[in-house]
Amino acid sequence: MPDILTVGELLIDLTQTHVDEGFVRHFAANPGGAPANVAVAAAKLGASAGFVGKVGCDTFGADLRAVLERWGVETAGLYSTAEALTTQAVVSVAPSGERSFAFYRSPGADTLLTEEEVARAMGRCPKIVHFGSVSLTAEPARSATLAAARLGRAGGALVSYDPNYRANLWPDLETALTWMKKPLPMTDILKISDEELPLLTDTDEPERGSALLAELGIRLILITLGSKGVFYRMGGSTGTIPGIRVQVADTNGAGDTFHGALLSRLVLRGSAPLAGLEAPELEELLRFANRAAALTCTRSGAIPAMPTLEEVEAFAG
Repeated sequence: MPDILTVGELLIDLTQTHVDEGFVRHFAANPGGAPANVAVAAAKLGASAGFVGKVGCDTFGADLRAVLERWGVETAGLYSTAEALTTQAVVSVAPSGERSFAFYRSPGADTLLTEEEVARAMGRCPKIVHFGSVSLTAEPARSATLAAARLGRAGGALVSYDPNYRANLWPDLETALTWMKKPLPMTDILKISDEELPLLTDTDEPERGSALLAELGIRLILITLGSKGVFYRMGGSTGTIPGIRVQVADTNGAGDTFHGALLSRLVLRGSAPLAGLEAPELEELLRFANRAAALTCTRSGAIPAMPTLEEVEAFAG
């Protein structure tokens, strides 16, 4: 069993590359899906990582499996289905580098992951189980994802959660919030953006919002602030680590790179990755994660843009 096991969606990001003189948008078929991105980011940075999810029995599905294997992500928990095609997300990019998403997923193969498949893939427990909220948008993947969190927690793993809100995947905001909040009491490590913070806490103030989340028992809370960096709360310690200024080509995958980079460093701390972690050490880990995310922003795509350990170590920031 790898140290980090991510659960959820693996899909094709049809990412805009440019707009030609005829105003025709051009796209590249990049591998993506937030939990898969986190697994690859961690693996590229030297961690032992695996992925649990489902793709279609199609060319895209085969390509995605090959990408994970190329970067050293264990794929024993990657299932294939003939019941649906591999999910696609069209990623359009604004001149600023910011992105918007449109999903082709009714259903998509990623939504068909089952509890039984998750249990089979988690025969032994990793150090960290990670997932996001996209796999909570439809059954049976919703139940499978929550089962992964329960199994991980019961087996002594840390549970890592990224409530990455995608409005067009939910029927309405009320339904989204109901299910996005469901895993919070099981969560040890939470990464949330400053845009998602008010959805879950009714405040846009990191100090106040993180304090409310900590009351649920979440041990490490990370609020990403875009180019401004990241705010953290761990117990009674809080702080902000500034972002790194780079020439942005594409922000797609930057948050997943940050999260994967942090997890890749945490598992080096032993069987209990948060045990004895003090603010100075955490801040150094967050600076490492910031450098990895900044490098991702300088290149296009999600997984193809993620840096290796050698690149992060050589990047002064």
